[in-house]
Amino acid sequence: MEANTRGTGRLPAAFLTPGSSSFMDFLAEHSPELIPGRRSLPEGLTVEAPHGTTIVSAVFDGGVVIAGDRRATMGNVIAQRDIEKVFPADEYSAVGIAGTAGLAVEMVRLFQLELEHYEKIEGTVLSFEGKANRLTTMIRGNLGMAMQGLAVVPLFAGYDQDLDRGRIFTYDVTGGRSEERGFAATGSGSVFARGSMKKLYREGLTSQQASMLVVQALYDAADDDSATGGPDLARKIFPIVSLITEDGFRRLSESEVSGIAHSITDKRLEHPNGPQAPLI
Repeated sequence: MEANTRGTGRLPAAFLTPGSSSFMDFLAEHSPELIPGRRSLPEGLTVEAPHGTTIVSAVFDGGVVIAGDRRATMGNVIAQRDIEKVFPADEYSAVGIAGTAGLAVEMVRLFQLELEHYEKIEGTVLSFEGKANRLTTMIRGNLGMAMQGLAVVPLFAGYDQDLDRGRIFTYDVTGGRSEERGFAATGSGSVFARGSMKKLYREGLTSQQASMLVVQALYDAADDDSATGGPDLARKIFPIVSLITEDGFRRLSESEVSGIAHSITDKRLEHPNGPQAPLI
């Protein structure tokens, strides 16, 4: 069929036949080799691929912020200093990637297509819960690769228009999903980032305070985790910070994040271990 339509400008019949509202189901039926989880590595082969960490997120009054550091590592080597790990999934949600960088970026692109495909076929936007479920299915489909050491563990955050608030979901390599309350972190530096946010987070934060909080958390993670990169003032490389509210997704400009990073760095000259949570 493809041979008959090649060079004619006509789409194959598969693209013109009504079917599932899931792009992943369509891909699995017509081109399963394009799904990352359907690939396999030769036995005994060990792949040293770039890994990306750390992703953090926090709910504020009116939305949610999600941020990621810029470092990718291969073992003990810094593979890239300015990798991007936070991507819009659609107008009201975003995905932050941790794990094998190449597979993670490919999964995000497929997830974006999945949500866009559903909207075009059904004529409506998938619910926030439905988006989280679709991502669960995609992660579970990558389990075979994860068992070979190529895991992808994203963090999903966004603004739920039905509930009128920000929400955060974390995942494990099997696709297990958990909704987090207030804040969350994933990746190799997540333990340190979560500890930082646990002491500083409170309800009713503004978007500016939440942005400061997540950059503080990434700074603390970079202080103790070699795979996490903090703000690089010399190279002008700063975390990716994005806000999602009822107005949609907005990535903070480099100058905005630079201002936050410089403010934190200046204050840490006086208090290297960061701000202290008040004792009650």
